[in-house]
Amino acid sequence: MKRRSFIQLTASASALSLLPTEVFALFKSAGMTTCPDVNAKKIVLIQLSGANDGLNTIVPLNQYDAYAALRPNIKLNNVGASNGIINLDSTLPIANQVGLHPSLSGFKNLYDSGFMRVIQGVGYPSQDKSHFKSTDLWLTGGDGTQANNALDSGWVGRFLESYYSNFLTANFPLGIQLGSSDNSLGFHGEVEHGMSMNINGQDPSGFYSIVNGLGGAPPTNIPNSEYGDLIQFILNSDSETNVYAQSISTAFNSGTNSSAVTYPNTSLSNQLKSVARFISGGLETKVYLVKIGGFDTHDAQVASNESTHLGSHADLLTQVSEAVKCFITDLNNQNLGDDVIAVPFSEFGRKAGENGNLGTDHGEIAPMFVFGKSINPGISGTNINLSEAVITNNYQVQTVQHDYRRVFGTILQDWFGTSNQTLDLSFYNHTQNTGFANNKISNLIKAEYTVPSSCYTDNLLSVNDFTNSNDIIIYPNPTVESIMINSTNNPIYSVSVFSIDGKFIAIFKNPITSDNYSINVQNLAVGIYSLKVETNNGSFIKKIIVRR
Repeated sequence: MKRRSFIQLTASASALSLLPTEVFALFKSAGMTTCPDVNAKKIVLIQLSGANDGLNTIVPLNQYDAYAALRPNIKLNNVGASNGIINLDSTLPIANQVGLHPSLSGFKNLYDSGFMRVIQGVGYPSQDKSHFKSTDLWLTGGDGTQANNALDSGWVGRFLESYYSNFLTANFPLGIQLGSSDNSLGFHGEVEHGMSMNINGQDPSGFYSIVNGLGGAPPTNIPNSEYGDLIQFILNSDSETNVYAQSISTAFNSGTNSSAVTYPNTSLSNQLKSVARFISGGLETKVYLVKIGGFDTHDAQVASNESTHLGSHADLLTQVSEAVKCFITDLNNQNLGDDVIAVPFSEFGRKAGENGNLGTDHGEIAPMFVFGKSINPGISGTNINLSEAVITNNYQVQTVQHDYRRVFGTILQDWFGTSNQTLDLSFYNHTQNTGFANNKISNLIKAEYTVPSSCYTDNLLSVNDFTNSNDIIIYPNPTVESIMINSTNNPIYSVSVFSIDGKFIAIFKNPITSDNYSINVQNLAVGIYSLKVETNNGSFIKKIIVRR
């Protein structure tokens, strides 16, 4: 891995401006609680596009009769019947027992092995049942309230550019997408927009040679102008793509899959098989996104009212179950399972009541699953209450037990070890003006894998720094040497520079208090910084990326 030089830490500069592993090493060397090595940790997001039917995925066994009444033609057979649902855990109190769809035997195997947890009643406030909008909300870290439904960056992008800001010029992409040619909004950072590489449809083993052969020779003379800056940006992007492609191909060719695991020949299995091989080959990418579609089951969700264990939904769940089981088993067989968590997600659930087409229409809440060796097996929450589903609310179950941001936020902090500031930059509830650091899901991560709070907590309050004022324009951004700050008809007094976690780095005072001010950033290390611009009309926070 390439290493960057860091600026000299002063008394006012915090160790939290270092990389995560370096921070934890400092705590450990100071004799504090032993902090785990988080450098190899990765999360694999599995997008179930189309809104998975949570109620036929997990059936509340204590309410089977109510379930059957709501779904007379698509109900699954009860536990013990032919092709019946699978009792996930008969040791639980009956009020908390659930039945898995009979296609989810792979999930049952992972649960029994201690590698799966179920999160009940997942959703968000003011559920939006548009596929496009709800998908955007899950990817941006928003919800249906007015204050949280128009974020223009993704939570994965914000997490990566904050927590791994010093890896922005590394020789590997921080994110990789598979399974769709669309670039996910989730990887769109606040400042750094290209936080992932989409390799859908590529042959990973020869990806570098393909990309490397696309471009011609660069121009020999680049003009010193805005046009020249644009050419240089394109050349830098092309060079970065080549570097990424080479690291991807090298890792794929160096990696392997467990000989004891036979992946089914499905799109999702092949995507996860490639991810396992990347990880085996040493690729240091932090977030992977794979995708499977087809979950918008308005009709023909089941084969017939006599064969409800078959049909389109059963086929999809079989693909997901077997692919995830093979993936987790593959990693564990290669002793890589300690460092990977996999999380399927879908934009919303389906109504509790069936429609007239052997299908289900758009609903609100649904269960989530979290997989990995570091996951505490069990169930978070209680069975959903089917008595909520009545004609007056169009047969919807609406009680949200767990905000989806709590699930991901818990992983980011308890497993990755992000600080409160980084967690707030990734997820923040503008409606309640609060973050998720104190609203996590207990026991999601096994104790031996949980990062102690002493490894990331500091004395600052959590911050929310999403909003940028249009009154201040900063360019170029990203920058290499200097930036220009423009504040139209608003004199600039000073510009303070802070690390991404809010630690003071330097202050530049404008000698003539003009509305244009340039500062030199050559002495700053590669990474993301916050600028506090003091003007005649108050202070404004902007972010910049320093690159080399």
